[in-house]
Amino acid sequence: MKKTILTTIVIFASSAVFANTAFTPISLSDASAVQSAPASSAEEALGNTKIQNAILQVDNAQTEIRNQLLDLKTKFADVDAQYVSVKTERKALKKQLKQTERRLKSLEKAKEKMRKNML
Repeated sequence: MKKTILTTIVIFASSAVFANTAFTPISLSDASAVQSAPASSAEEALGNTKIQNAILQVDNAQTEIRNQLLDLKTKFADVDAQYVSVKTERKALKKQLKQTERRLKSLEKAKEKMRKNML
């Protein structure tokens, strides 16, 4: 579940980062004659802004997932505490049940002995 969410977030963030990048092929014969022109500062600022926004989205997603993790840990602790108490109660009731069955059997035996003595 975590891996799926994290993978989805990374895919969205990376697609947002690479969405505006354009690939310009360079022919090898013209490579020595033509030098690539540096990107303008406005394009670099726009690209940096998009990368920063993608990073912020990933950070927000991490925060949200951490909050969900804390909620799940709290719920797990509550359920675990209930499980332990129910298990303890079950053990005590089972012991009490066995004792009651033993008493009932001993009374049945005593009753049978009394009947045999009467005849």
